Amino acid sequence: MSQQPASRNPDAERAADTATAEAMVARALDAARAAGADSAEAGASLSRALTVSVRNAEVESLEFQRDRDLSLTVYCGARSGSATTSDWSDDGIRGAAEAAVAIARASGEDSCNGLPDADRLATAFPDLDLFHPWMADADDAVDLARRCEAAALAADERIGQSEGATLDTGRGVAVLGNTLGFMGVSAGTRHSLSCAVIARAGDEMQRDFWYTAGRVPGALITPEAVGRRAGERAAARLGAARVATRRCPVLFPPELARGLWGALAGAASGGVLYRRASFLLDRAGTTVAAPHVHIEQQPHIPQAVGSAAFDEEGVATRPRALVEAGVLQGYLLSSYSARRLGLETTGNAGGAFNLAVRPTFDGGLEALAREMGEGLLVTELMGQGVNTVTGDYSRGAAGYLVRGGAIAEPVDEITIAGNLLDMLGDVQAIGSDVDVTSGVRSGSVLVGAMTVAGA
Repeated sequence: MSQQPASRNPDAERAADTATAEAMVARALDAARAAGADSAEAGASLSRALTVSVRNAEVESLEFQRDRDLSLTVYCGARSGSATTSDWSDDGIRGAAEAAVAIARASGEDSCNGLPDADRLATAFPDLDLFHPWMADADDAVDLARRCEAAALAADERIGQSEGATLDTGRGVAVLGNTLGFMGVSAGTRHSLSCAVIARAGDEMQRDFWYTAGRVPGALITPEAVGRRAGERAAARLGAARVATRRCPVLFPPELARGLWGALAGAASGGVLYRRASFLLDRAGTTVAAPHVHIEQQPHIPQAVGSAAFDEEGVATRPRALVEAGVLQGYLLSSYSARRLGLETTGNAGGAFNLAVRPTFDGGLEALAREMGEGLLVTELMGQGVNTVTGDYSRGAAGYLVRGGAIAEPVDEITIAGNLLDMLGDVQAIGSDVDVTSGVRSGSVLVGAMTVAGA
């Protein structure tokens, strides 16, 4: 998709917002000290966004947003307190600091509280090329959304109803600082275009959607391509039926496969581990996936959705293996969770930064379907999914049966179930059709066997 004219001067706005946020953070830290805090960290953010939704070619909603927030966490000995405010006046900042200190003094002591160790804070700030503003003109945004919806409605004569097309574009600046002298700036953009339509045949109706997303407008697929894909997906689901309960291979496309790896990362996160609420407790150094599974954190990929030079505490991010040859190499820890576990922070306050799953198979969905032979291709999942304590996995699903290596008739109203450790241990192949629109970069994933419950 070609880049449209951005706002008046986004680079100048970015510079001004950065200077404003840095000043707010410095003022908040000074106010925290004045209120009696021993140490503190503060974050300030300013963002702008445009959201347009059209339905049946009519504008359904149009929103311009401009937000600013200031958060402050203070430490009084081993006690902590936090406050947030959008009032950036002297009184507003002073009031937030005094509230945070009052909360800290009323809280219980926790020896794990405190700022990160100074030697873990980021000192290098690579240019990750994350700031690529798009349009600010509402008319242009409406036109793109209309083009997307029109393409969806024209994709198949059975498309009889639209749920609309939505374009989102946003940009923002965030500054994080603490009383150890750290001050870090991050600026980024995020854009998306999506469309959902309903296909009809007699009394049957089937809904589906498609989307494109990323930081760089020029990397998005065209509105026509998004709409056409949404329409084709909806029409292809007509005639869906339930299937008899069986145990068979299951193929996850990239946009759904990332949920498997995301669930694994969630279970490897410090918050659930120190609460002893994770199926990966005490599993570091043990096998958690098939031997050909390799997952790396790659936090410094230019223009990537999950890229960052530092985590939510200011600790430097670094490339690292999370899973190597199926073996869990370690956890995803903040300073607090690391102290609770008797370990060291991994620079993952706020989660993982660009988890990249290494492909093992040269090909995408159709090639993996041929490899699978017989089984189920899922295209939609519903429900919560994974029980983080036990690893049990159960999702409502819809998709297609695969027969003789070919994608065949649609199915719906089914449930797929298993245990995530068993599923990851039974990964047969990971496709090369990697989806880069999220912080988990994965191709299609073929799982050797799951329970598929139907009629």
